[in-house]
Amino acid sequence: MLLPLTTRAPAKVNLTLRVLGRRADGYHELDSLVAFAGVGDELSLTPGEPAGVQVSGPFAAGLSSGDDNLVLKAERVLREEIAGLRSGRFHLVKRLPVASGIGGGSADAAAALRLLARLNDLPPSHPALLAAAGRIGADVPVCLEARARMMRGIGERLGPPLRLPRLFALLVNPGMAVETAPVFRTLGLQAGQEYAGGVAAFDADGSSPATPASLIVALAASGNDLQAPARAVAPVIGEVLSALSATPGCRLARMSGSGATCFALFDDCRASAEAGKLLAKQQPGWWMKPTVLR
Repeated sequence: MLLPLTTRAPAKVNLTLRVLGRRADGYHELDSLVAFAGVGDELSLTPGEPAGVQVSGPFAAGLSSGDDNLVLKAERVLREEIAGLRSGRFHLVKRLPVASGIGGGSADAAAALRLLARLNDLPPSHPALLAAAGRIGADVPVCLEARARMMRGIGERLGPPLRLPRLFALLVNPGMAVETAPVFRTLGLQAGQEYAGGVAAFDADGSSPATPASLIVALAASGNDLQAPARAVAPVIGEVLSALSATPGCRLARMSGSGATCFALFDDCRASAEAGKLLAKQQPGWWMKPTVLR
């Protein structure tokens, strides 16, 4: 029997998220600086075994192992792109909260595409991988390489990889799944309507600040246009942001994606770890992870 292939599916964090407007087809145009965390799910693929996915881990109960699982969807879509695709059985260790604004499902789907590419000797740049990623979901293309970059449109336009300085962060989720659709509905844009959102953190050429301090200053000048509507849908997000902002050494607190996970940025790993310990005592039911974003 062949040994399993394994890969990580790191959490995707929207450091900024600007809504530019709503297209005539109903989709929202976005401009977002995306980074990836040192924490995430883990996916393995055992070649030759019967198709399917086994799910374990702290958040396994919140995820289906049926056909609607994005790992299996990734396999189905890539099979439509690549004739005779070899596959096997997946095992997903689910460590990230479900429907939490940090791209867990998208990262899992991208991880499945990477493993299938390795098994079938497909180069990472194979056009079928990106085509499949775009068909699975808006966040999947940026998760394929899991490198910091600008993500635009509905996720299909990716800027060049960025060499961001390391950001020491604390990720916090209050244990509430927030679906994306109600957040966008609360934003209230009609088809074809533009939106005067926040200020983009970076120019179109992909340049970025060279130090953590300068990067945090640039991030503070921008924002997440979905944060206010998400707080209206799930007021607990406001509680998380207030708690993070009050922790010693917090330089910036913001929501990721459409919520409910929020992040705080600190000067070093000790400060983020201490903030995590403090919040864990105050809110033992919240999920929180000190990590590095890059």
